Amino acid sequence: MKANETAKENRLSNGLMFLLAAACGLIVANLYYSQTLVGPIRIATGLSSAAAGLIVTLTQIGYVLGLLFIVPLSDLLENRRLAVLSLLVAASALVAAAFASNAPMFLTASLFIGLGSVVAQILVPYATYLSSEEQRGRVVGNVMSGLLLGIMFARPVASFIASLWNWQAVFALSAIVITLLAIILWRVLPRRRPLRVMNYGQLIVSLGVLFKQTPILRRRAFYQACLFGAFSLFWTTVPLRLADDFGLSQQGIALFALVGVGGAIAAPIAGRLADKGWTRFMTGLAMIIAALSFLLILLVHSHSTFALVLLFVSAITLDMSVSGNLVLGQRAIYSLGSEARGRLNGLFMSIFFIGGAIGSSLGGWSYAHGGWSLTALIGFLLPLIAFLYFLTERKQTKSA
Repeated sequence: MKANETAKENRLSNGLMFLLAAACGLIVANLYYSQTLVGPIRIATGLSSAAAGLIVTLTQIGYVLGLLFIVPLSDLLENRRLAVLSLLVAASALVAAAFASNAPMFLTASLFIGLGSVVAQILVPYATYLSSEEQRGRVVGNVMSGLLLGIMFARPVASFIASLWNWQAVFALSAIVITLLAIILWRVLPRRRPLRVMNYGQLIVSLGVLFKQTPILRRRAFYQACLFGAFSLFWTTVPLRLADDFGLSQQGIALFALVGVGGAIAAPIAGRLADKGWTRFMTGLAMIIAALSFLLILLVHSHSTFALVLLFVSAITLDMSVSGNLVLGQRAIYSLGSEARGRLNGLFMSIFFIGGAIGSSLGGWSYAHGGWSLTALIGFLLPLIAFLYFLTERKQTKSA
């Protein structure tokens, strides 16, 4: 099977679709392992409590840099080679993190872990090149469900491995997995060389032009930034609420994190419905569900068992809305043109990751100054803002 722009009669096989979904999940998990390991990493590397946030922040910074400056290269360079080289960077950084004995070494490794992990956002549009037009929504949904499962399993898996051995084992095992994955992808993936229409400098400059001239991209990125901001706010603060108000241990919090895995089922469902022309309806529904998820826990914020059950329900419905809307957004921007898919995806992902970073910051601030009530109120407002903007979308807009 050749991956070229004219071979739209080709269909992506189920085996290759599964491999790409699994690869995306294993790769993107590297961004989240450290979130539940901040405490032991801080002690081992000598970081102060105030600087401990850099452990996660630098990984996210590396990821955003990769989205802006590496992912666009998929519109310029042969995709398989670019993906494998980036994976080797990530594997090397994971090894460095596992053996880091001081803060500067670990933080530098964290930056490069994020940088190399953008391979996931090279593989998602790559999958659409290998798929036919009528199966594109299903392909994006299935591959993204693998990616989302990686995000959701990363935290509890890291906690479990660290409890068996130590935090270094998490990074060492991931380095082995990523190295094996690079070998498999090199041997299995078909080559895809894009048509070279500009150099790298022109490619980067074109990011601003694409953003300015692509209203669908701006709109879908804003939708997802609001929803991902709410998602990040929830998962930044809910461990604090679970420990403070319900007395859950770290193991209990790790088990709670598994609840969100159920939300990943929305990704393939959203993809299939988008293929049937339901994008607009599903977009509005995702925003309403996200807002209602926070409204439930805003109205009932006692320390009762019922309040805890509502937290579980909200975690599932919020994750479903965010994962479903992500697939809808990606399918919409992938339909804009094959030659710019890598750049469009890089812009889309970097914008909504910025939304996630803002959500995390708002969560920490709101919980410290207004407790869970203020946090849940802000979480409710973020998807509500997205929905109000969504109401201005014209029905004939292609993204709908």
